[in-house]
Amino acid sequence: MATAKKASARKAAAKKAPARKRAADSSKAETATSKAGATKKTAAKKTAAKTASTAKRAPAKKAAARRKAPKPRFGEVFLEKQRQALLAERRRYTEHAERYEAEAEQLVNEREPGDVQFDEESGEGDSIAVERDRALQISAREREEIAEIDAALARIEDGTYGICVVSGKPIPKERLEAIPHASMRVEVKSSGPAWRRP
Repeated sequence: MATAKKASARKAAAKKAPARKRAADSSKAETATSKAGATKKTAAKKTAAKTASTAKRAPAKKAAARRKAPKPRFGEVFLEKQRQALLAERRRYTEHAERYEAEAEQLVNEREPGDVQFDEESGEGDSIAVERDRALQISAREREEIAEIDAALARIEDGTYGICVVSGKPIPKERLEAIPHASMRVEVKSSGPAWRRP
């Protein structure tokens, strides 16, 4: 009889063990499921945050790109016409500058030491020096014009041609057609050096 009781107790224990094991397994499964759910939620939050930050940064990048490369005011046909006019002007100014530089050099070379007189009656020596200085001044002015033309050509390339370098306002097309290397609006240019003051 005692043996039968022990056997039935063992059977009952054996039945309880799998039940306990099943309960432990199901709690482990629930924990794993809740962890997986939490991981998915965290991943979803991170993805949403990345998407939001990318969306915020994207317009800023586009705005910066717009600021760096301003839309050209004029069509390619007009810009090419202006480029050709600038190149023709550049050739003309270069020829003039070289001619006046050669003239100044020739005046120095042709002058003989005996030609220079510094008395009040004869201004021969002084007139040669004056002519030479005049030729060099004209040449220097021509070189300044060449520098302005080069700056205008650079503005065509970078898309800022036709924008006043001082005020940032558009230069009228008519002014650019008359003076292709114009870098300032008329009112700014006519105000003289005052625009340089703070």
